[in-house]
Amino acid sequence: MIELRAPTVVDLTPIYEFLGSRTTQAWLDAAISNLPLIIQDHANCEKKAAGTAMNLMFRYEFSHDLQRKLAQLIREEMLHYEQVLGIMEERGQEWQHLGAGRYAKGMLKHKRTYEPAAMIDVLIIGAFIEARSCERFAALAAIIDDERLAKYYRYLLKSESRHFEDYLTLAQSLSKDNIDERVAFFKQVESDLITDPDSELRFHSGIPA
Repeated sequence: MIELRAPTVVDLTPIYEFLGSRTTQAWLDAAISNLPLIIQDHANCEKKAAGTAMNLMFRYEFSHDLQRKLAQLIREEMLHYEQVLGIMEERGQEWQHLGAGRYAKGMLKHKRTYEPAAMIDVLIIGAFIEARSCERFAALAAIIDDERLAKYYRYLLKSESRHFEDYLTLAQSLSKDNIDERVAFFKQVESDLITDPDSELRFHSGIPA
């Protein structure tokens, strides 16, 4: 059993303003009807986030501030991964193979191929993934019948809600120019992935087709 402290109320206004769209009722209905899938894909997301941060640590060792932020992020993401595994065990849920959806790949295909632009794009994409995760934690927590799971999603908001800003700060620190134009570009890309029909249900998928 995971010990959870009472979650702090988190102002999600910056996240809602950062994202280009909100989660649709159609996705929420599908998610509630397929909670085991959503829970396991959430675990996959935490593991992938930690892995991505670890890869960035090895690839971009020149930035001490980046190294510190990524080390903290890895610890938090792996803790969350372990916690979600615990929730699966509590629910008697077996691990099943679950392929990746289109979401992250749909943004990464627009990543520039030269440095430091590639790194800046990866960090901006990371910001959108983290912000969308928070938006969906909040949306699910508000309607889910499983109070244990709802409490956990609310608990995650405190730590996860600052990750997108950390990513943006790091991205700007690597750029001589303002990154607002690039952020606006990925804001539209990410919004389209969330609001367009999607053949696969995942934690970050679009409208169920």
